[in-house]
Amino acid sequence: MQKTINSTEFRKMVASGARMLEINRAKVDSLNVFPVPDGDTGTNMSLTMQSAIKEMNACSSNRFNEICDAVSKGALKGARGNSGVISSQIFRGICSVLKDTKDSFDTATFAKAMEAGTKVAYSAVSIPKEGTILTVVRLMSESAGKIAKKNKDFVEFFNALIEVGDEALAKTPELLPVLKKAGVVDSGGVGLMTIMRGFLAAITGEEIDANSIPMEASDGKADDDMFGDNSDIINLDLGDIEFAYCTEFFIIHMKQMTTLADIDKLKEKLMGIGDSVICIGDLELVKVHVHTNTPGIALSYALELGELDRLKIENMLEENRALKAKLEAEKKEMGMLAICAGDGIEEIFKDLMCDRVIKGGQTMNPSAQDIADAVQKINASNVFVFPNNSNVILAAEQAKALVSKRTIHVIPTKNVPEGFSAAIAFNPEDSVPENKTNMTHAIDNVASGMVTHAVRDTTMNGFKLKTGDLIGLDNKRILAKSDNIADCTLSLLKTLKKSDHEMITLYYGAEVKEEEANELLSKVKEEFPDCDVECLYGGQPVYYYLVSLE
Repeated sequence: MQKTINSTEFRKMVASGARMLEINRAKVDSLNVFPVPDGDTGTNMSLTMQSAIKEMNACSSNRFNEICDAVSKGALKGARGNSGVISSQIFRGICSVLKDTKDSFDTATFAKAMEAGTKVAYSAVSIPKEGTILTVVRLMSESAGKIAKKNKDFVEFFNALIEVGDEALAKTPELLPVLKKAGVVDSGGVGLMTIMRGFLAAITGEEIDANSIPMEASDGKADDDMFGDNSDIINLDLGDIEFAYCTEFFIIHMKQMTTLADIDKLKEKLMGIGDSVICIGDLELVKVHVHTNTPGIALSYALELGELDRLKIENMLEENRALKAKLEAEKKEMGMLAICAGDGIEEIFKDLMCDRVIKGGQTMNPSAQDIADAVQKINASNVFVFPNNSNVILAAEQAKALVSKRTIHVIPTKNVPEGFSAAIAFNPEDSVPENKTNMTHAIDNVASGMVTHAVRDTTMNGFKLKTGDLIGLDNKRILAKSDNIADCTLSLLKTLKKSDHEMITLYYGAEVKEEEANELLSKVKEEFPDCDVECLYGGQPVYYYLVSLE
């Protein structure tokens, strides 16, 4: 148990956060859609952190006040982009509390530091926007005090704090329409959570390298659904961008008559010619960030206070055009979308080169809009959709009217084995009509079944069923009944098996143990010696086994 952090350990935390972010900056860049998809959030935040590290490493003292001053000043000096500047202010606030530490700080002190980081970051932005990094840091800081009271151990504290941050991050698309439109979470928020995971790694002693999988969802697995991607950015309209030029600079060597009130007035002037305004610092150094259509006016306002240094003006419209052109160049003729449930099933579809997989199936049918949104994220002119459930086919057909710049071709797969057969039949060298024909024919060549339990008392297909009875069925009929899963599966296979079937595949569900599946595999091989038999993890709910005969 680690109840306190000393100055040496704090140095390691900052360095580890910076390292974690640097390794994952490309991932954070890929999520950047606000205010335009310029793809630089991760890079800007990483360069900000690297500057803080440089100043920290140059500090020979091991006193908290000097280390914190170095981190704070270094982050400000190196701050780039909106997210980088906000990050620097979060660290400025955190360091303003930790600098008063003598020997070490506890979780309660770090909670207060988080609160200060939030306050300073919000005050730095002219018009704070929720659904951004600000929301994530605020919700973490609001919970930090309560978490600290329950968790004196820093490992437990950071695990709980990261869980809160991940939940806040997941909510950002609901707060910012442009994120919801693109189907991603806030990139700055992801950057912040990456830094927090770096802090935790330093405390636990975890080595961070390029092979790490640091950006984990709270369930411990990398989760693309949570972090999203920017693959459908091509659908965004350049007209959504009101201010074209990202303008950044420092004001140094202030004129003798310049006051702090003049810095506040500068911020007000900048708000009149643009947005995303940040104007922070003191009479020694001021950092300015603004999105505007008149960068020259912004510079002239600043020259009234002092000299300009490290100017950077970027044309965000051109960056957006370049990204769109890249995506257009990479656009392919055909893509595939599968709808299914079960992490194992999802992985198999991905291995079969499906571009995207969305969750859905029995009891959890996606809407037409859900399917359309997923199709829009596939950079292809034609998208083959595998519903893999009879109740999803109609929604997939309705999705055709909800997409733009893409054509949906619904392959009427009624279950997962049919979907696998259809995906296997895909040939990128064939035309769209040829693939559609081949996929549809592939469905006819597979016999499939499912093993589950009855949910009510009934009589069907000659079987008298009680709630909880194990049953085997195909798409339409109950074909087997038993009080044992393995026996039910074997009985189902015997009913489905035809003389021309040469291969049997079993996909075991979430409620089946691997050793149980292996036992069944041996029995099936013994029962059907004329067939190649395979058993794979599906992880699907509801069904103990999915079976395929080809």
